[in-house]
Amino acid sequence: MKKASVVTMADVARSAGVSTMTVSNVVNGRPRVGAATRERVLAAIAELGYQVNLAARHLRAGRTGVIGLAVPELERPYFAQLAARLADRFEAHGLRIVMERTGASREGELDAVAFSRLRMYDGLILSVVDLDPGELSRLNTDAPVVMIGERALPSRFDHVMMDNVEGARLATAHLLSTGATRVAMIGGEPSGTPNMPGLRATGYALAHEEAGVPVDPSLNVRCSFRLQDGYDAIRSLLDGGISFDAVFALTDVVAMGALRALADADLRVPADVQVIGFDDLDEAAYLVPSLSSVNPGHEEMADEIISRMLAHLGGAEPTGPKELIVPAHLVLRGTTRSSE
Repeated sequence: MKKASVVTMADVARSAGVSTMTVSNVVNGRPRVGAATRERVLAAIAELGYQVNLAARHLRAGRTGVIGLAVPELERPYFAQLAARLADRFEAHGLRIVMERTGASREGELDAVAFSRLRMYDGLILSVVDLDPGELSRLNTDAPVVMIGERALPSRFDHVMMDNVEGARLATAHLLSTGATRVAMIGGEPSGTPNMPGLRATGYALAHEEAGVPVDPSLNVRCSFRLQDGYDAIRSLLDGGISFDAVFALTDVVAMGALRALADADLRVPADVQVIGFDDLDEAAYLVPSLSSVNPGHEEMADEIISRMLAHLGGAEPTGPKELIVPAHLVLRGTTRSSE
């Protein structure tokens, strides 16, 4: 079978009756081309099926055209949806993202930085879990790095964070405002621990303090963040005879598992037990009943990450503080009641 020939910029130029420089100006969006000429070139591109060789373009500029996104887990829906938002935005700038898993380990996070140092990526978006500020300050990489994560980590890198404490406080405060007095927290760690579970536990404790409701340690069920963990956590409370009238689940996935356990126990949501999650996943609105959740500012975070990375790639310094906390807000749906 004869191999199809590759359409070149010169082919387009001949078909449109213009110079290759004119075709280049059209392809690269430069303004110095008349409207009629631009239309003629675009028609030739469509007719011939010409495709821009982005790889060659990036190589000429000393780039790969790839941004790395290093996250703790690939299977966690939050990271999958974050990746989709970032991919849409980067593609508009001729860039692609590649995801890799760090396993929430120091070694995995250092490996991700090593890949960026070897110029596998033009830039790296790194979800930091295990590295400490001292290690971050010693990282040796010339590639732009934008960190995302759960806790403040002063360093030379830009860092875009969600407001875990305030988001958890808002969720718990809403449950208490509806008359709940025994709010189970699924997935938390002791308040003050400098990670996601600890920060959300801090918000949970703050809401109780503000409402004048004591925190019962037996209502804090520590677990991982799979569906099964949410299910098992509710079963452990029920089997242990521990009463509760509301659930703050530290992720939507855990909340989904909790909803299944409550249904199996013939407990009505929200009449018997209210449930609120955290992450506001796309799936939350389609559950029955639909899941109330904390939206950590998905679109704002994606916009800020993109803005900072593009500024670095363009040789500029991003505007605003190095560490930015994106505000969280509640999305109330069918698993919670209205405030009294």
